[in-house]
Amino acid sequence: MPETPLNFPLGHSGAALIVRTAAELGTIVREQRRELKLRQIDLAGIGNTGNRLIVDIEKGKPTVQVQKVLDVLDLLGLELVVRQKASRSL
Repeated sequence: MPETPLNFPLGHSGAALIVRTAAELGTIVREQRRELKLRQIDLAGIGNTGNRLIVDIEKGKPTVQVQKVLDVLDLLGLELVVRQKASRSL
């Protein structure tokens, strides 16, 4: 599956993306890391974690521990917001 840039503006607090899969979240993490000009090993070092965690998150591995993902999001200046789904017309 080809990567498509998300155009997620670095530090733009008004931007929001709906994430429904671990792979989508991994893409966001990768894009933000690249925007910050960090290598995976750099991010792992900053977060005092293993490089494998960063690789797993970016690959969309669904079994990564939630707290570890939240910690990486925080390091990248991102946050997770949970809201009720918008209702759909049938």
